[in-house]
Amino acid sequence: MAGVIRLMREDDAGALAVLTGAAIRTTGARAYAPAQVAAWVARHPGPERFVASAAKGDIILVATDAADEPVAYVLLEPGGHIDMLYCHPDHTGRGLARQLLAEAETRSLAAGMTRLFTEASELARPVFARAGFRLVQRNDFTVAHAGRNVAIHNYAMNKPLS
Repeated sequence: MAGVIRLMREDDAGALAVLTGAAIRTTGARAYAPAQVAAWVARHPGPERFVASAAKGDIILVATDAADEPVAYVLLEPGGHIDMLYCHPDHTGRGLARQLLAEAETRSLAAGMTRLFTEASELARPVFARAGFRLVQRNDFTVAHAGRNVAIHNYAMNKPLS
């Protein structure tokens, strides 16, 4: 892995959509049941979501490999909300999430934000905790999928910035 962390380019959007699906289906399956994974992945639309997010002012930081292909990303909304943090399954365990969160924090501080917050999956929770995020609460909810409501959960977490 000899890439960099950079801002998303519009031509990255397709790769980010594919990466997201792969992460949910493969990595997510380590902590969530098949019905939960199916409902989760169905909530993530295609490349247009990333283009629209960037257009409205969200910061999407992308970690790339040596060929400048996206392998992980974080989506930071202007109010300090980290909406997404995903790493392609072939690139997990290399510190990319930590690096992306550190860069998101640096940019947040520069923009005058006083905190970051997120809703972390079961698997992302320890990553955020290692980055200094504190658990606020577990969120239990349902997602409509395939004609039924699928129970799932995540964790509200935040980090004060100073």
